[in-house]
Amino acid sequence: MSQQDHDGGAAAVIVHGGRVLLIRRRVPEGDLVWQFPAGAIEPGESAEQAAVRETLEETGLTVEATKLIGERVHPKTGRSMSYTACSVISGQARVADDEELAEVAWVAHLKIGGYVPYGLFGPVQEYLNGAPVR
Repeated sequence: MSQQDHDGGAAAVIVHGGRVLLIRRRVPEGDLVWQFPAGAIEPGESAEQAAVRETLEETGLTVEATKLIGERVHPKTGRSMSYTACSVISGQARVADDEELAEVAWVAHLKIGGYVPYGLFGPVQEYLNGAPVR
């Protein structure tokens, strides 16, 4: 996804302590109830930068982008999405944007299906399968 693709969104895939950070929006996006921290890519911003910014704005967690996992047109929203692996630098995940978010949760890898019953994007699932479970 290029910096010119402003119609797209960026999601942060954050694994910390063997768990994955998911958020629940106040207003679901179609079938999406739980999802990764995500939002629109702003002009002049890369997908990785947007994932880091959105995570801070939504959850108060400071992260750094470590790897672009993949891109796709999301089957539930029809929106171009980029998925970036991020590692935690500082902070505690919380609902920082209470107008947008209802809840945050650190979810054990094996329990993600209870939050995201339709399954994850293949490259994201592959990334999580290889993520350390500490």
